[in-house]
Formats: sequence, C-alpha cells, structure tokens
Amino acid sequence: MSTNNYRIPYVEAIPDISDDVWFQVPKPVAQPRLRLFCFNYAGGNASAYRDWYQQLPSDVEVCSIQLPGRGARFKESAYTNLNALLDALESAMSPYLGVSYAFFGHSMGAQVAYELARRLRDNGFAEPDYLFVSGRRAPQLPATRKPIHGLPEDQFLEEIRRLNGTPDEALNNPELMELVSPILRADCQVIETWDYRPSELLAMPVIALGGAKDSNVAINELEDWSKVTNNHFEMRLFSGDHFYLHSSKDSLLSCIAGVLNKALDCSGKLFSRSVRKVARNA
Repeated sequence: MSTNNYRIPYVEAIPDISDDVWFQVPKPVAQPRLRLFCFNYAGGNASAYRDWYQQLPSDVEVCSIQLPGRGARFKESAYTNLNALLDALESAMSPYLGVSYAFFGHSMGAQVAYELARRLRDNGFAEPDYLFVSGRRAPQLPATRKPIHGLPEDQFLEEIRRLNGTPDEALNNPELMELVSPILRADCQVIETWDYRPSELLAMPVIALGGAKDSNVAINELEDWSKVTNNHFEMRLFSGDHFYLHSSKDSLLSCIAGVLNKALDCSGKLFSRSVRKVARNA
C-alpha cells in the first residue's frame, strides 16, 4: 500500500443562483457577463420580469428578486423595515457578485435598489455597473404624500386603486385581497418609515425612467436622481402612467438593452470579478 498521503485541495463551490429562494432566474446563463437584478414595486412578484431575458443581450442573466410573502415564499412574513430588508438582501446577494451586475427597480423597487447599492458600497463590495431607477421620486426629496400603510382597509384599498397598479378584478375580490392587502401594507410601511440619510455620491451611471403621464412622479422629481451620482446620468420617458413598464414594456426593454449592449461592447468595462469585495482607502 502506498505511503503517500494525498490531500485534495478545497475549492469553494460557486453557488447556483437559480436554486436560491431569493431569486427567480427564468433563463440561467452558464457564464454571464452581467447579472441584471430586478426589484419590484409594492405588492409585486418576481414573475413580473419573467420574460425580460427575451429582449436583452443573451449573456445578461436576469435575476428577479423574490421577497418573502409572495410567490413560492407566500408562507413567509413580509418585511416591514427597510434596514432589515437591506441586511437580508446583502446577505442573499453577496455570493453572486463575482460578475459585473446592474440594478433595475421600479417604484418601491427603485428605492430598495438605490439603498442596497449604497449599502454594498459602504460594506466594501464593488458597486453595480448601472443603476436603473423607474417610477420613483429621487430619494433626497421630502415626502409629499401622507403614509397609507396604517389606513383603514377601505381607505387603504382606495389609495391602491388610485395608483392603478392592481387590477380591479383583484381589488373587487375580497378573498384575494385578504391575502394581498397585508403584503401591500408591509411594502408601503417599508418605504414610508425609511429615514433617508445623505451620503457619498454613487460612482455608477444612473438611468432614471418614467411614464410621461405618471401622476405620482413629476418629471423634475425624476430628474433629481441626477444628484445621487458623480457619474453619467440620463432620463428617459415612455408612454404611459406609473405602470408604464407593462404598457410600454417593449420600448423600456429596448432602452435597457441598448445601454447594456454599449457597456458589454466596452471590453475593458465589464469583467468577471475574482474578488467580491474591493479595497477601500483608509
């Protein structure tokens, strides 16, 4: 018998993001050049982005965030505090930041994406290559709407109806709303109770997107996202209201694809990151 002792070197396994409960990945990409993490609006489900990959570059992996309380996670309690949600998202996402990535968030999702980008940067992770913020006022602007998460049920649902994001068929179905309303309230509480604090400007390009007829977000409020970055900023408007991302989906995805294609064509810009955290100046 051989007296040689062999030790098999330990190699950390690369996790499969499509197996993670926090993400829906409709079309996994073996070696993505970029991951696009998508954050939903209040009450939304990750399935809203299930077919986006069809109109985006083939080497971009679309990863939709699935928050607790919906979809396959309907038995879990929804978050009501943004700080706790950001902690959970950072922990869930950090294993998958070994490649370049971008954030897209709509309405509540834009706020979460922005705050998570700041959180990751402050904790030593490389920033996203792009931040797409959609249908949301710039975070530094003072609130102009009274909180709705604590309203009586009839008033709360009337406010939700006014936003025109929940079908009347659902709003008029008491049994369905008994399941959906607590999630909507929790999501509204997450945003309405968040205390924004200014910090160092982001170093990534920010693309602000919105509906031309959005009565909830004025154009100048969308344009104020320019003040959160020291990099490139642009604003694009599309036909539709607050939920233009459904009615003008093709135009929106053409815009996002164009931005990402230009980035992917810059060979020195997007690359695999062998180390997830970046050195910070002391």
